[in-house]
Amino acid sequence: MIIRTLCCLLMLCLPLSAATPSKALKNLDAAVQRTMQTFNVPGIALAIVQDGQVLLAKGYGVRKLGDSTPVDSQTLFAIASNTKAFTATALGMLVEEGKVQWDAPVIRYLPAFRLADPYVTAEITIRDLLVHRSGLGLGAGDLLWWPPTDYTRDQIVRRLQFIPLAKSFRTTYAYDNVLYTVAGQVIEAVSGQSWEDFIRSRILTPGGMTHSLVRRSDILSAENVATPHAEVDGVLRIVKPFVNDNVGAAGAIISCAEDMAQWMIVQLDSGKLAGGEPLFKPTTTRQLWGYITPLPLTVPPPELAPLKANFAGYALGFELRDYRGFKMVSHTGGLPGYVSRLAMIPEKRLGVVVLTNQESGYAFNALVYDVLDRFLAAPTFDWVSAFARRKAKSDSAQTVEEQKATASRNTASKPSLDLPAYAGTYADAWYGDITITWEAEKLVMRFTHTPSLVADLEHWHYDTFVARWRDRELRADAFVTFTLTPEGTIDSAKMKAVSSATDFSFDFQDLLLKPAK
Repeated sequence: MIIRTLCCLLMLCLPLSAATPSKALKNLDAAVQRTMQTFNVPGIALAIVQDGQVLLAKGYGVRKLGDSTPVDSQTLFAIASNTKAFTATALGMLVEEGKVQWDAPVIRYLPAFRLADPYVTAEITIRDLLVHRSGLGLGAGDLLWWPPTDYTRDQIVRRLQFIPLAKSFRTTYAYDNVLYTVAGQVIEAVSGQSWEDFIRSRILTPGGMTHSLVRRSDILSAENVATPHAEVDGVLRIVKPFVNDNVGAAGAIISCAEDMAQWMIVQLDSGKLAGGEPLFKPTTTRQLWGYITPLPLTVPPPELAPLKANFAGYALGFELRDYRGFKMVSHTGGLPGYVSRLAMIPEKRLGVVVLTNQESGYAFNALVYDVLDRFLAAPTFDWVSAFARRKAKSDSAQTVEEQKATASRNTASKPSLDLPAYAGTYADAWYGDITITWEAEKLVMRFTHTPSLVADLEHWHYDTFVARWRDRELRADAFVTFTLTPEGTIDSAKMKAVSSATDFSFDFQDLLLKPAK
């Protein structure tokens, strides 16, 4: 009896063990189907790895609305900003070879590189390119490549010097893409290979990622590929794939469940490939996963209470935070019609990735946390219902915001000038020229380097107009407000997205349009 009591006491003292894979995977298919149905997602690819093994690499749903062809483990999706970890890893490999140093200034490798502040130009390092603390504002410069432009990568890098810095250097987190473009140019300069060739030959091929593609335009000729979908004017529909190859190091990779499983295994095994040989060293893993830029800690809404974190930060191509007492290494990605999320718990050698062909972060988050909870033997929590409630609140708040904007409009006001007087060529220091023409009794705005940015200007009130983009898939209508000189001529124009839900890469707010001389 005493022995039995002691055994019971010992068992009570032991920590709870994680669930076995078979138990964790039980009823998972039903959970995926429920997630897809709740958030209106046509297709999902899901991969789960643990202890160096692929536990699941599977497709669900269909590649395209109206077509019964199913998603499978090799169906390709755009992983978008999950590409950033590949770029950071490539730089880590070059550091190992002595071709670049994390804390060396960027101008050592790209002498022509400039930012607006000479001090920042001299001091910004390779590490700084990857951690979103340069002083650039959120999404600054993205209009140089998003939507697709005719600028080359070299031209994009040269134009960064004309973007005013929004914050002090190394003080504030503000997510950017353009400095990853710079990072890709560094890889080309020191390796002698294009970013695409380096990633393919040095990471994808040896890593067993044989289905993955490195150019956005490759998606047009791929066979087993998921079609992008998004809600446009409240209706889920097929949208055009984003095919600008200039996104490169910031978000170009196209991959599948099978390949992303291999990527997570290599990351979780400190760079070791399946045969035991190293793709990169454990020292590089420590660099990639090292906390650098603090992220703001916010209290999650009540319906998402388990997401309360004690720390959050950005490393090299990865986000860091704690989840249920464990360090979590993760990232998300988003391009038109695709969003994805990768999450790893290094202590458990556990990883999960969710790829979707619809723009629902609620869907990928619900699945990621469901899977993590299963393997961490966490308390049961209905993530689908929680994120559905969160979505309902967010949609409601968005409606209220739009109603307030409409209510504040003075419909009785008129423009200061006759409408044709607003026509002309306007120049922005970093973007370039934007034209406004008087056509068929209306004003038409065109971004000269971005073919899809063509809008009819509708008077809103006073000297503010709304740019209604003819391509409604953009979902990025913007206010255009003109200011006048004392003589009554146009001095400048500023822009701002009409909706706070507009993708931050439409950084209209950073433009200062001046009449071209």
